[in-house]
Amino acid sequence: MEDCDPRVIEVRTITGESTSVSVPTHSTTIEDLKLLLKQSFLPASNSPNFHLFFKGVKLRLQSRISAHLIKRGEFLVLVPFTKKDPSRTQNYEQYETSSTCLNNSSISKFADSVWSNVMQDLSYLRATQDNATLTTQKVGTFSPGDRTETVGRDFSLGDTKETVAGTSSSCSFEAKRKRDFDFDNRMGLPYDHILSTFQFRGKDVLEDHNREVFVKVLKSVSCLSAPGFELCLLLRKANFCCGAMGVGPKDGSSCLCPEWLKMTMKAFAFLNIFSAFLHLQQKKITTTHLEEALNQLGKSGIKLSMKDIEHLSILCPKVVRFSENEMDEASLGDTLVIINCPTQQKDQVDDNPKKARKRLCVPKIVSALKRRETAFKTNMLRAVQSFVSKYGVEMITEFSLEDLLLLMKDHGTAASGSEAKRTRRSWAASSSDSDPIKCRETNPLLPMEMVEHLRKGVGSRGQMVHVEDVEARKATYVEIPNQLSENMRCALKSIGITKLYSHQAESIQSSLAGKNFVVATMTSSGKSLCYNLTVLEVLSQNLSTCALYLFPTKALAQDQLRALLDMTKGFDASLNIGIYDGDTSQKDRTWLRDNARLLITNPDMLHISILPHHERFRRILSNLRFVVIDEAHAYKGAFGCHTALIIRRLRRLCSHVYGSDPSFVFSTATSANPLEHCMELANLRTLELIQNDGSPSARKLFILWNPIACPNAATQSSMDASESTVENANFRHSSPIFNVSCLLAEMVQHGLRCIAFCKSRKLCEVVLSYTREILQDTAPHLVDSICAYRAGYVAVDRRRIERDFFDGKLCGIAATNALELGIDVGHIDVTLHLGFPGSIASLWQQAGRAGRRERSSLAVYVAFEGPLDQYFMNHPKKLFGSPIECCHIDAQNRQVLEQHLVCAAHEHPLSLLYDEKYFGSGLSGALLSLKTRGYLSSDQSFDSSAKVWNYMGHEKMPTHSVSIRAIENVRYEVIDQRKDEVLEEIEESKAFFQVYEGAVYMHQGKTYLVKKLDLSNKTAICEEADLKYYTRTRDYTDVHVNGGDIAYPVRVSNIQLSKTTAKANTCKVTTNWFGFYRIWRGSNQIFDTVELSLPSYSYNSQAVWIPVPQSVKAAVNKKNFDFRGGLHAASHAVLNVVPLRIICNLSDMAPECPNPHDSRYYPERILLYDQHPGGIGVSVQVQPLFTELLIAALQLLTSCYCSGDAGCPNCVQSFACHEYNEVLHKDAAIMIIKGVLDAEKSYFGDSSGFSQVDVADEHFQSV
Repeated sequence: MEDCDPRVIEVRTITGESTSVSVPTHSTTIEDLKLLLKQSFLPASNSPNFHLFFKGVKLRLQSRISAHLIKRGEFLVLVPFTKKDPSRTQNYEQYETSSTCLNNSSISKFADSVWSNVMQDLSYLRATQDNATLTTQKVGTFSPGDRTETVGRDFSLGDTKETVAGTSSSCSFEAKRKRDFDFDNRMGLPYDHILSTFQFRGKDVLEDHNREVFVKVLKSVSCLSAPGFELCLLLRKANFCCGAMGVGPKDGSSCLCPEWLKMTMKAFAFLNIFSAFLHLQQKKITTTHLEEALNQLGKSGIKLSMKDIEHLSILCPKVVRFSENEMDEASLGDTLVIINCPTQQKDQVDDNPKKARKRLCVPKIVSALKRRETAFKTNMLRAVQSFVSKYGVEMITEFSLEDLLLLMKDHGTAASGSEAKRTRRSWAASSSDSDPIKCRETNPLLPMEMVEHLRKGVGSRGQMVHVEDVEARKATYVEIPNQLSENMRCALKSIGITKLYSHQAESIQSSLAGKNFVVATMTSSGKSLCYNLTVLEVLSQNLSTCALYLFPTKALAQDQLRALLDMTKGFDASLNIGIYDGDTSQKDRTWLRDNARLLITNPDMLHISILPHHERFRRILSNLRFVVIDEAHAYKGAFGCHTALIIRRLRRLCSHVYGSDPSFVFSTATSANPLEHCMELANLRTLELIQNDGSPSARKLFILWNPIACPNAATQSSMDASESTVENANFRHSSPIFNVSCLLAEMVQHGLRCIAFCKSRKLCEVVLSYTREILQDTAPHLVDSICAYRAGYVAVDRRRIERDFFDGKLCGIAATNALELGIDVGHIDVTLHLGFPGSIASLWQQAGRAGRRERSSLAVYVAFEGPLDQYFMNHPKKLFGSPIECCHIDAQNRQVLEQHLVCAAHEHPLSLLYDEKYFGSGLSGALLSLKTRGYLSSDQSFDSSAKVWNYMGHEKMPTHSVSIRAIENVRYEVIDQRKDEVLEEIEESKAFFQVYEGAVYMHQGKTYLVKKLDLSNKTAICEEADLKYYTRTRDYTDVHVNGGDIAYPVRVSNIQLSKTTAKANTCKVTTNWFGFYRIWRGSNQIFDTVELSLPSYSYNSQAVWIPVPQSVKAAVNKKNFDFRGGLHAASHAVLNVVPLRIICNLSDMAPECPNPHDSRYYPERILLYDQHPGGIGVSVQVQPLFTELLIAALQLLTSCYCSGDAGCPNCVQSFACHEYNEVLHKDAAIMIIKGVLDAEKSYFGDSSGFSQVDVADEHFQSV
């Protein structure tokens, strides 16, 4: 069975081509793989001799692939060579055959022999690179370092790179130039040599010398053959199909190519080289230039015409294309765009400095020439294969140019089958009338110019519903404070800073005075300097002082380390700055514990490593002067709750054990309550707020882009919430996903660096895929200039993407909010936002990534069909006029508190007398609870306040059982049965929705079938499968509110203060699963119903709710509306507007949803509850705002003009619904919400705060 398990092997060439081959790894040898590559991979077919290397070691022909541990992401390298010494080759092959007998002592000799062979096999490549090196004196720039880096990357040969560079640079270029072109023993046309012989003196397009060069080159091109390979590809194809007695040339020659095919190959060779010839003169390819050049070639006997060039565009439109627009020019990549230009306009095109080509170095031009040659020959060979498969191999010598052109017109292009299928599948999803206007231009545009370009192009159907002009802000500079030493002034000067922004200077004054402070200014306002300057100043003056930096992500820590090292290059003091996180080696960890004075880490490592082993960090904790918490706004919800308690544990140890009292410094993006949030985060009594932003801000245009605003866009009347946003969009051209992909392609095409923010990993991958398909059609040379950036990638890949984006190698990125935080990736021109990110603060944080360094920028918010997105599209002032939300954390969450008290007791015994100031009034009850459960013990001889509580739990390291990124401890492992590896860990409360026997589970774009669910071991065993259906659970959830049986409470002061009768209570949430559906993809038709037996899942949480008066219920029933459906729809509407006022994820809360098959009593209330066990405090935050949320929900419902009881995605349908949006009634919801608001108004006896209800009521009556 192992032999039947195929393995995909990736093979690359030195010049960048790659392929993937599926082979049975158990029995396949390297020799088998080489034969397969010769049949399917053109660079292998082009090379009569080549080796395969893996990690710098040449692979033996008889060795099996399974013997080489080729991991995912690793690849083989194909290296062609020319046999020059048969005896040497024979001797080496004998040596290779006997290599199995090598003992350990001969390994070094064998490696030396392999290296020697590599150097000899690369002799031609070295000679070619010599030419490129010295040619740069005439037409470009190319350093030996560039060439060496390439070889080193492909072969991983380490220090031997210097040998390559030294050898190649020693050759004489002049000696090479005195020789004629060597076309008999070559590996492709020597493009670098050809380009080096051109002269640019005469006025004619091709003066005599250059014409002779072209004639000599074109005379050598006479066949569709592999360069350096004597057998023509047509003859090779015929022999492959018919064997040794197959079709052959009638004249006995070695070529089957008809004359028209030979002329076609000459035409392409001419066009390819002529494009580079014009490029070196910074000219464009125009029909006028081509006609002049072809006329001059005709004088020397080369009879090519414009008709031959036009045939190229039909045979291979991805390589050759004609255009009417002079800016639609993309010859720098894989597409040659020929501009239709009258003779009288030729000089206007060439002499326009704004539209002139950017000069590239010769190696890049040569690389483009080679890629185009490979693509064209591959295309032609596939066209021939299509012809043969249709008419038979015996017709291979009879077909004409007209036959091939007709075939191409019938079948589109000769693109690869998989690519063609992918393209057809992608573009067939929408009708022609919804196809957006594609832009094929690549001229550079400024962000401000892009707005009008979009309005006339892809946004010409009304998608651009609003443009907000955010004015620029000037900087407020101040002199560097005198308290900073000359050492620090030099450090600032080294990074180009001579003055500070006003908020930076204010921060320095506060920090040097020993105050706790928080800097709350806009994105990219230089907040890092606010704490770095003072910390470095104090650490350089006092050689024992230490500092601790906390960042929410590893990427931010790496970014800050680079900035600190740049600043401290000239420091005399030994600061010993280092990162202590999960990627740090054990050796480095030991060194940092013993030597570091500025330790950079994250809350996770502080929780799981530093605090439990605090004795090892005695030196740092005893001398801790500063604790810096960057991106403080990231610490909210469950993660913020955990982090708050970790910081309390840190402060407690510093005080009780090490006698230190560090100052706390926070930096945060603008929020409504930065002072209160940070004080709660670290439990501080005093904190100074610095929020007068002195940094400059350039002009920003913020576009609201609504795809469903198009007149032709179909509106879904219902949706299936079991499918993700990606699947529900059906990849229509009017979908938000496709729109944001078009926008990303536009930005990249016009030279604007862009980040497209997506709300999920899957969306990132889909947007990337679509954008690449668009660019493949409009600007193929830019396809590789975009990528995705998200959680899930290994650290090395993420650092590489960050570096490539910073260096300009990448132009666009589709990213999750992993790039929302302040990682420095260089200047960004545009941000795209696919859907509302969950808070206005996050939206501005993401948009703030663009426009740094005082350059204008653009932001585009692309809306989904969801109600919140459509609310902002219809009410732009609500988005741009609303204040930033508050950040809230619930440090008194009972479940989280008890988890961290166990950890704290393990670190140092607890005392109610000394520790209540850190852990709050809930400490006493939590200690007794933990004692009852067997985690803590105390001395009974002392009274309760003097008792010392010690850890006595069974776990050796209790911190390992507390995951701070999620509240739940119990998780189910999803295991791939074949690979025996864990795919994912799912929280217990979500596990049965995703994994159960028979469930279809998704991971990394692959589908798996769950074969077994082990409840005792908490594991789900699954197997990868290609399934055409998905599954959906059948379940219901009950919410029992503790103390929620009364209708309207008596008047109390806190209710009067909050102006709402809504209550926040503890509750018990119980979910029962009784079956699942199997549903066909595409049609969404249920084809099977399966019974399921699973235990119910219950947890205690928090809920916020408001009762619905019986009079309202009677009024709804009187109109024959569905009251349950109205309650359900009203809960959805309220939930959808919660992010307007509270920072949270919609997944943190859930509405109370009635099961359509459940006829039991349904409570008369509008209720939302925290989905996480124990609650995360969101319900408590919502309670005082409930009336405002009801008003916003009413406005949302009455402003939507959809028809039907079930509403639409713009108003009451929700992706968070557990019942898939069944049992909804929009009109009943409007009556219920209005009735509740009327009851609230009557209860409080005044109309203040309820004026908007009357406006909504008038609007509803008019509708």
